[in-house]
Amino acid sequence: MSGFFITLMIFFIVMANIIAFISYKKKKSIYASAFVLLMLAAVFGAIGGVVALLIIRDPFSIFYGLQVGYYLLINSVIVLIIAVIVTVIKKYNNK
Repeated sequence: MSGFFITLMIFFIVMANIIAFISYKKKKSIYASAFVLLMLAAVFGAIGGVVALLIIRDPFSIFYGLQVGYYLLINSVIVLIIAVIVTVIKKYNNK
């Protein structure tokens, strides 16, 4: 059973990153991409919690969804830090 949830977690993380990349290509803003990842952390965390609740049928399985949201939240913070570093480097190179 844990293999299924790990696979589902990896799927959610990959899908969130693909959606954020598509957002980046459309808007040409890495900040918008980080915001999309932040919003997807909440959405995929809720979906993961509901799926775990339906499969395991235990109230404590909702913490699985919180774990997925936590990993996606860390992912969005990493993208935001990269965006800030890239912006600082661009500003420095323009001077």
